[in-house]
Amino acid sequence: MKVLIVGSGGREHALAWKVAQSKKVEKVYGAPGNPGIAQIGECVDIKPTEVEKLADFAEREGIDLTIVGPEAPLVAGITDEFEKRGLKVFGPSKAAAQLEGSKAFAKEMMKKYGVPTAGFEVFDDPEKAKEYIRKVGAPIVVKADGLAAGKGVVVAQTVDEAIEAVDRIMVEKVFGEAGNRVVVEECLKGEEASYLVITDGERFVPLATAQDHKAVFDGDRGPNTGGMGAYSPAPVLSGEMEKEVQEKVIKPILKGMAEEGMPFKGILYAGLMITEEGPKVLEFNVRFGDPEAQAILRRLEDDLVDVALSAVEGRLVEELHWKPETSICVVLASKGYPGKYEKGKVITGIEEAEKVPTVAVFHAGTAVKDGKLVTNGGRVLNVTALGKDIVEARERVYEAVKRIHFDGMHYRTDIGLKAVKRLKG
Repeated sequence: MKVLIVGSGGREHALAWKVAQSKKVEKVYGAPGNPGIAQIGECVDIKPTEVEKLADFAEREGIDLTIVGPEAPLVAGITDEFEKRGLKVFGPSKAAAQLEGSKAFAKEMMKKYGVPTAGFEVFDDPEKAKEYIRKVGAPIVVKADGLAAGKGVVVAQTVDEAIEAVDRIMVEKVFGEAGNRVVVEECLKGEEASYLVITDGERFVPLATAQDHKAVFDGDRGPNTGGMGAYSPAPVLSGEMEKEVQEKVIKPILKGMAEEGMPFKGILYAGLMITEEGPKVLEFNVRFGDPEAQAILRRLEDDLVDVALSAVEGRLVEELHWKPETSICVVLASKGYPGKYEKGKVITGIEEAEKVPTVAVFHAGTAVKDGKLVTNGGRVLNVTALGKDIVEARERVYEAVKRIHFDGMHYRTDIGLKAVKRLKG
């Protein structure tokens, strides 16, 4: 089999790494890929949103399965284009991808089908949004309606901060068209968790639980990022809590999507806040999380190609099998991320890092220039490790992190500490 991975980040390197382990796979392609994926397969210079070019390539090369990493091509309709041509692709349709492509659509679906979430209002007029914020007060959450690479959410502690967020999103258009509308919602308190399932449109099978770390600095401080690290499993999602999430979140939203004529196939990711009243949905994503995928895929024992095909072909596997170890991923970022950052800083130490037991380093924002590996993005590398528990996994991953260097490199030192406290508590 030939498999195409669409995307260029750490999630896609992890997907390519896992796919390459399948005995069925003879060749892996990445579009556009990255230097890490180039060590596994062949990189093709096609952007993820160049949907027709990707479909042309898949036809020409006889690609047997395409796995879509990022959200933008899904929202752009890559699945519809591939299916129209009789090509197998793992990911939801353009209509179903609205669950991530429009936060307002997702909130209205949750309201209609009784999925627990924060109270909200949607605005396309910045003045009305500000008026509402002044009326209800802070803390309050302001979200760009469209795709903003995980950075379009502002958890405002003051009314002024919320009003400034409305201006940045709707007036200054820092996220472009994604800021034509905003969702303003109540601020939920609790502990965040990520719950992902694979679905064929009717049935679903859960992936291992994970917890992401969105804020840029230790202690969940600073602006939101695409994610600074993750670990799996997430103790906050106990067996009982997981059942509640399946009954109150996953089943009703899948039923709702089917009833609306847009059955959801692929990965459905519920970003949750575990509150005193139970789980509430912060957002839905329509693909593997990044960096959750890196942590989760390190633990998956099954052949990912078999699993993905079972969803695409409507004959979903009944269960997935997981290594008992804890997995962790720490993101190494460029100076200035999630704001402006420089590129082209020389990276050293990856080979040394991978000498630490169980460590695997996935490339995210890297490039090769004049024969040297250099930084080429905000999130540069994802260092992953396994351990018998979260304590051992943390020891290994941070030992590996110390061996890597590039100018301006920064990372969180507290990934997994919440799980350590639960373990000791």
